[in-house]
Formats: sequence, structure tokens, C-alpha cells
Amino acid sequence: MEENTIIQAVLHALEQHSDKISSKMEEMEQRLRGEMHEMGQQLRSEIHAVETRLEAKIDSLREEMQQMNRQLNERSDRLEEELADTQTSVDVLTTKVLHHDRKLRQLAKQA
Repeated sequence: MEENTIIQAVLHALEQHSDKISSKMEEMEQRLRGEMHEMGQQLRSEIHAVETRLEAKIDSLREEMQQMNRQLNERSDRLEEELADTQTSVDVLTTKVLHHDRKLRQLAKQA
């Protein structure tokens, strides 16, 4: 009988210890879940901040590229105007040279 009582006491002690371990594991699980949730929130927040900065940088670069494109188009337009003016000058000078050449030939024939 005494042996039964000792076994019962040991079993009871083991059950209590098992209950304590289970309780502590549940507490650890809850704490771990809370920390994981908090870390997830922090990561999402940091990712959002990075996305915001990247979007702002992309917008800035896009605006810079558009400005450069406008400047390039303006420069191209000015060069086209200058080329047209130069071609007009060449046409006028070519006509004058031909006209003078004809006069020189006429003068040469008369002399």
C-alpha cells in the first residue's frame, strides 16, 4: 500500500510538473506569436517607407528625364532653324556666284 501511495505521489508530482511545463510553453508560444506579429508589422512599415522613398526617387528621375528631353527637343529645334537659315544663305550665295559667273563670261566674250 505504501508503494502505491509513493507511486501516486510521484505521478501527481509529474502531472503538476507537466502542467507547469505546458503552461510555460503556452506563455512562450503567445509571447513568440506577439513578437512575430510585432516584427511583421515593423517589416511592413519599413517596406512601405522604402517603397515611398523609391517612388519619390523614381518620380524625381522621371521629371529630370522629361526636363532633359524638353531641353534636347528645344536644342534640336534651334539647330533645325539654324540649318534652314544656313541653307537659305547658301542658296542666296550660290545664286549670286552663278549670276557673277555669267557676267564674267559675258564680259570675257565682249573683250
